[in-house]
Amino acid sequence: MPNKMLIDASHPEETRVVVIRGNRIEEFDFESQDKKQLKGNIYLARVTRVEPSLQAAFVEYGGNRHGFLAFSEIHPDYYQIPVADRQALLRAEAQEAEDEENEDGDGDDRQSRDRGRRGRRRGGKPRDRGEHKRDAADSGEASDAADEAEEGADAGVEDISHTSEIIEHAADSSEHADASEHGEDSAEQDEGEIREGGPTSIAASVEADVISEAVPLAEQGSEATSGDNDRGMLEEVQSSHPDDHEVESVGAEDALEEVRNRRKPVRRQYKIQEVIKRRQILLVQVVKEERGNKGAALTTYLSLAGRYSVLMPNTARGGGISRKITSAVDRKRLKEVVADLEVPQGMGVILRTAGESRTKAEIKRDYEYLMRLWENVRNLTLQSTAPALVYEEGSLIKRSVRDLYNKDIDEILVSGEEGYREAKDFMRMLMPSHAKVVQPFRDTTPIFVRNGIEAQLDRMLQPQVTLKSGGYIIINQTEALVAIDVNSGRSTKEHSIEDTALHTNLEAAEEVARQLRLRDLAGLIVIDFIDMEENRNNRSVEKRLKDHLKNDRARIQVGRISHFGLMEMSRQRIRASVLESTMKPCPHCGGTGHVRSDSSVALMVVRAIEEFLLKDSRSHITVRTPAATALYVLNHKRGTLVELESRFGLTITVEADDSVGSQHYAIFRGALAEKPEGFVEARSFPAYVEPDEPEDEIAVIEEDDEAPIQAEQPRQQPQQQQPRPAAGGE
Repeated sequence: MPNKMLIDASHPEETRVVVIRGNRIEEFDFESQDKKQLKGNIYLARVTRVEPSLQAAFVEYGGNRHGFLAFSEIHPDYYQIPVADRQALLRAEAQEAEDEENEDGDGDDRQSRDRGRRGRRRGGKPRDRGEHKRDAADSGEASDAADEAEEGADAGVEDISHTSEIIEHAADSSEHADASEHGEDSAEQDEGEIREGGPTSIAASVEADVISEAVPLAEQGSEATSGDNDRGMLEEVQSSHPDDHEVESVGAEDALEEVRNRRKPVRRQYKIQEVIKRRQILLVQVVKEERGNKGAALTTYLSLAGRYSVLMPNTARGGGISRKITSAVDRKRLKEVVADLEVPQGMGVILRTAGESRTKAEIKRDYEYLMRLWENVRNLTLQSTAPALVYEEGSLIKRSVRDLYNKDIDEILVSGEEGYREAKDFMRMLMPSHAKVVQPFRDTTPIFVRNGIEAQLDRMLQPQVTLKSGGYIIINQTEALVAIDVNSGRSTKEHSIEDTALHTNLEAAEEVARQLRLRDLAGLIVIDFIDMEENRNNRSVEKRLKDHLKNDRARIQVGRISHFGLMEMSRQRIRASVLESTMKPCPHCGGTGHVRSDSSVALMVVRAIEEFLLKDSRSHITVRTPAATALYVLNHKRGTLVELESRFGLTITVEADDSVGSQHYAIFRGALAEKPEGFVEARSFPAYVEPDEPEDEIAVIEEDDEAPIQAEQPRQQPQQQQPRPAAGGE
């Protein structure tokens, strides 16, 4: 079946991209004009607040909210400390990186020898690389990537001259900003602080393809002798199943995660309030989108992702290879390619998985493109004043061509002339030999309708997904987790209950892996599979799910099916889910999915009327409520209304008004009620009022009033209550 990438850019308000196999969606991404991606953008930012209790800083970078910058994400070059101390800190980090490099190198060599011995014992020749490459990933190859990524760490103590002018410009920007806000004296003081102990280079991080986040397990495996037993996919409990696979991560989204795991900062002797100052200028990159009331997460470790490589502009690591590349021959060849790139001192490069089978010329062209991109970022930074955007991650079309396109995709069809030109030009620059793959779609029928995609996208917004066998899964997103329930439905083709459960669970495992990608479901995910009696069937379902999660671009951790038939897993949040991006809470139910019944709302209205009259029964009242509720009150609770009218000596009018909402009501006062002669209002206890806390009364007493209060003891009690109105006025 042909594989295609379809790009719908016919409307400027929204761009949508799908990758289809036949007529089935395998990947989906979209970007709207009012919700553009921030992740990957680089900003010249200013520190607005340093929070010692969180060991973090809040940064003004130009977003809707201040960004959150954790202390661990601040490179030592930004520390406001003497130069000698900073160099000592960098030397300590370089030494630790060198020690780790030596350990990882030894472990990788041992693992390579073990693989060779195992292959000869079994058949007299090495194991098949394609069949058993997952063994290498589980046991030792992950450390090889860390080994390469740490090369050149000693260069971290050197001054990176080609970026020092950016920091000097940042200091000047800080000076001008402070002068406008706090006067010339304050500006001179801040300028002195920044230039005396300010950073001399911009710290950068790396984006690389993460094969697995189980690096500690892999490191342990490199020292173990039992290399034949593959570990369970990111499980805390080791698996004895020989076919278990690790969930792999590909794509630029997780590139930063790999390097952040590799970093082991040596900065325990410092606290953020000691080394980072308010109004300090930083160059930061967004690593996590704004979500709800939370601002974006930032880092000072920068990275620029290309098609085949990732440039670390200011991370002093020579070069690394993606952990997903497990072939020893390919890794050795790629190491030589990286060595020939002549990466400037103080920079680093990591080759992505997409560059595994590429030639030296293609990788070099991609690297040179990233170097030009970084030069543009530097120049724009020197001309900017914080807060300012200095680098914007490419549009959805460019990101899709860069990250989603691979050799399995036969054609890229683009609807919309501007989108077509953008995709064509970017492909010519990135991969000139593949430019012919990009073709325009100029049919009168919309591109998604022509390929049967629109109906599938509509079904993505529904909680129920039907399986081919007749079973179905229900997906519910909650605040704490994503719950997925598997049901057999009309599936009755098998001969026994166990076979039916197994077949449905296997089919559901494939669909769950697909829906996680399409809907961008993230966080804690719990799957309730149909209970099966045989343990081997549970292992089969686990393996099926893991196999179909291997190509997911997010980091994933998967557990085992528990005694209750539940499987727990977590998925990295790359961006907001489809529901969060396209939906808003229901105005009637408030997002719960349920509304109160007419009888329940009617009783709530009657109780509210009685409570209202207990507080004030001087006037006639009018109650407005939705038509269904009003009818229920008048038909079923009329006797209660008559009793309340007689009890309080007034008239209660109920009116239908759907504008107040399905679960709401409104009570209005009317004219004063003329009580009948001799009317005695029924005595009732006053409504419960929360008692005032003692601290409030003590807090409103002024110090000047203490002397009169002590002198006139009989008036002490009234004077304690008099300041209350004053407290309300304050």
